[in-house]
Amino acid sequence: MVASADDQPNLPTRLQGYRFPRSIVSYAVWAYHRFALSLRDVEDLLAERGDTVSYETIRAWAGKFGAQIAKRVRAARRQPTDKWHLDEVVITIRGKKHWPWRAVDSNGEILDLLVQTRRNARAAKRIISRLLARWGMPRVIITDKLPSYSAVLRKLGLAMDHRAHKGCEGSHRLTRKREKILGRFKSARQAQRFLAVHDETANLFRPRRHTMTATTFRRKRADAFCEWAGCAIELAA
Repeated sequence: MVASADDQPNLPTRLQGYRFPRSIVSYAVWAYHRFALSLRDVEDLLAERGDTVSYETIRAWAGKFGAQIAKRVRAARRQPTDKWHLDEVVITIRGKKHWPWRAVDSNGEILDLLVQTRRNARAAKRIISRLLARWGMPRVIITDKLPSYSAVLRKLGLAMDHRAHKGCEGSHRLTRKREKILGRFKSARQAQRFLAVHDETANLFRPRRHTMTATTFRRKRADAFCEWAGCAIELAA
């Protein structure tokens, strides 16, 4: 079980107004964001466990409680490295182009994501300003060759090493995969909410496995389950 309040005697196992216990809610949210599954896939997983939950209920859980868990995971995150990669990728929402701007540190941790309707200096300033407000000044920032990055860094007077050659294209692969499963995002707000939770789940459960021993990976995975469980216990109806 990914997360459970059953072993916490002073905490209710059920959320007020909800029929299912926290353990089932948190498991559904975890499965939906951890793997490339549709809502109906998660419904089948729960059914196999003996829990009859409709995919629409899972959609509501993922939208409400996913954001709560992601917020707590984000708050507990350690300070990133001082080398950041920034990149943007185009997605189409209702026939209109949007760009998820994503920042990743040198360890592959996703620092922030912002879905915007423009790919220009104003959009670049928004994501960079958010990053600086949260994490401070990096030593190196690596972007693609979009001129907007250089313009914003000059305007803000940031004395950092800016290397314009390659962003973080690899960090967008999961976005592409989930976009196909979801049948495209329905709105920019939906994309922002979903990807924000999806990225925090990836940070927690997708360490750079190839860089560590099996023992270290298993320890990190166990720690991730414990952290998710702790966040799930704090869910509010």
